[in-house]
Amino acid sequence: MIENQKIFTLAIESSCDDTSAAVLCNDKVLSNIVARQSVHEEYGGVVPELASRAHQQNIVPVVDVALKKAGISKNQLNCIAFTQGPGLMGSLLVGGSFAKSLSQGLNIPLVAVNHMKAHILAHFIDEEGFDKPTFPFLAMTISGGHTQIVKVTSFFNLEIIGETTDDAVGEAFDKSAKILGLPYPGGPLIDQFAKEGNPKAFSFTKPKVEGLNFSFSGLKTQILYFVQKNMASNPNFIKENKADICASIQHTIIEILMDKIKLAVKETGIKQIAIGGGVSANSGIRTTLKEAEKKYGWKTFIPKFEYTTDNAAMIGIVGYYNFLEQNFSSTNIVSKARIEF
Repeated sequence: MIENQKIFTLAIESSCDDTSAAVLCNDKVLSNIVARQSVHEEYGGVVPELASRAHQQNIVPVVDVALKKAGISKNQLNCIAFTQGPGLMGSLLVGGSFAKSLSQGLNIPLVAVNHMKAHILAHFIDEEGFDKPTFPFLAMTISGGHTQIVKVTSFFNLEIIGETTDDAVGEAFDKSAKILGLPYPGGPLIDQFAKEGNPKAFSFTKPKVEGLNFSFSGLKTQILYFVQKNMASNPNFIKENKADICASIQHTIIEILMDKIKLAVKETGIKQIAIGGGVSANSGIRTTLKEAEKKYGWKTFIPKFEYTTDNAAMIGIVGYYNFLEQNFSSTNIVSKARIEF
């Protein structure tokens, strides 16, 4: 039986500005190495060309360190998984080309992975102290580029039942931070300042979007006008009210997310909620979900912090379950900036 064997998976993630490689033995992570790129900070956002060049510099040493930390040689690998998309095209090509070349050189199977599905299935990494959801469950993927509610009925059956019609929640956090003059990436800074502020100090109108879909572009505009108006009458407005502004913005965004999750639970009858994606590192969202567990009788699943941001371990767990089903990809498969869920 294949399930009883030790399956070693090398996973590569290069969808944006982090180069990551991980080694898994079945569903357990042996190493998960991430090389972060600081070059983008001075530009206030990720510059695709610079990201691609940094991936080219980082990928060989990152893979080398991942194998060494895992304590195995490349000849012990059974499978190579990589991010096919979505993401920045140049960045994806670096990881994809490396993965294809190595799989051909070692003559082992290749698995192309959807980055957003990996954020959800990261919950199935065997990690001490963390429960795994059972099927079916609802997943909320929240990141810089995506905001989705997904109905998950198996490892290979994931259906989007709600998504943003414009901007993603991560962009709403980062753009709001930029309006406040905070450096990139600003989302974590809003979370940090919000802890010291009053979430009811300022009120922002929540967008009215039918069904389970989201919209954040109007909220961003509302925050911009709010800041401009108050700065006109008091140039020190941001400085004097930073914590309260951040707490109020975060409170509004969390309310938008929770309203939709509550509606999804009502419509599907599913009371297991799992979150994933970079924004799921936000302490306010984590706390609110944990409180909802008691308040509404839900079971909530929050991943280990290192599996929330872009990382190769989540790519590896998808690779492992595809390996068990012998769902392999051809080396002719192409990377895609936009990819069907």
